[in-house]
Amino acid sequence: MADVEKMTVVLPPDMAGAVRDAVQTGQYASTSEVIGEAVREWHDRRDLLGYTVDDLRDLVQAGLDSGPSIDAEEVFAGLRERLRTHLSDDI
Repeated sequence: MADVEKMTVVLPPDMAGAVRDAVQTGQYASTSEVIGEAVREWHDRRDLLGYTVDDLRDLVQAGLDSGPSIDAEEVFAGLRERLRTHLSDDI
């Protein structure tokens, strides 16, 4: 078994009830499993692939500031036309 550390967690009654219900209904084998999964999900959300929340806000703002997007089909149509022109110049 992996190294573990025993902790005491104090929860409001509604959260404690939800943890107990998850175990009693068989969704989890123990309260430790419920809390462990909750912490893993919390950690994953906080990880954000190495970005901070401020980094993500800055990236979103940069995208908004860059102006309107171009429809992908317009881009591909333009590329196809450039390719046709390039190929016809070679013939």
